[in-house]
Amino acid sequence: MTRPLTDRAALIRNRRRAARAPVDFLHEVARAEIEDRLSMVNKSFRTPAVVSGFPGPWQGLLPDTKMVSDDETLPLEEAVHDLVVHAMSLHWANDPVGQLIQSRRALRPDGLFMAVFAGGQTLHELRASLAQAESDLYGGLSPRVAPMGEVRTLGALLQRAGFALPVADTIPLTVSYASPLDLMRELRAMGEGNALDARRRQPTRRALIARACEIYEQTFGADGRIPATFELIVLTGWAPDPCQPKPLRPGSARARLADALGARETPLND
Repeated sequence: MTRPLTDRAALIRNRRRAARAPVDFLHEVARAEIEDRLSMVNKSFRTPAVVSGFPGPWQGLLPDTKMVSDDETLPLEEAVHDLVVHAMSLHWANDPVGQLIQSRRALRPDGLFMAVFAGGQTLHELRASLAQAESDLYGGLSPRVAPMGEVRTLGALLQRAGFALPVADTIPLTVSYASPLDLMRELRAMGEGNALDARRRQPTRRALIARACEIYEQTFGADGRIPATFELIVLTGWAPDPCQPKPLRPGSARARLADALGARETPLND
């Protein structure tokens, strides 16, 4: 049996602890991006659903929105919704393709799916600093920051899940902090602490944290502050429907591109 990426019990525990005094600015950025994209869709949504491990920032996204948890098996009925938004949770999924497939099955024909979540460049500074510190002190590495997908790979997952008209793009965001410790505290308050199943269960030693902070500040710091990169990936796809536009068959064009552009065509040598 393949070992899961995420320890769901640890993830839920982290989220519950963070809910006492949450830091949710990433959710606010993600929600604003989703709202902006929905405003450009010429369609009214009457049965929307939002999948999220942090429902608070997503309440009231649209009227009559159904809020559901990002469980391994999503509590969504088949072919009921005209919009499903997977909100800031997919990077912790043990089976991201399964989450996409379940979301597609919950959609009616021509229903819209949107997902926003952390991408591969997220926290690359912290990842590199922890890895170097652990290598310096102990001569090895342990899982500390969740691996996150690249946009090219994640876009292909939409097609695997059966979505039509798939689109994947990224939103880069850089936040500055007074110190790496401030960043780590804020990640804890986001519920984004280490919940990897393969993580070490012993408390992290102070010497490792101190060395990682030193490396972070020396490598990335400037003007007394340190940057932290967050990359949000947005996936968009539609449940297949016969009314959707389809590409023409190769060779079926009735006009020449050169004529449309008013350009002179140069024949190629055989």
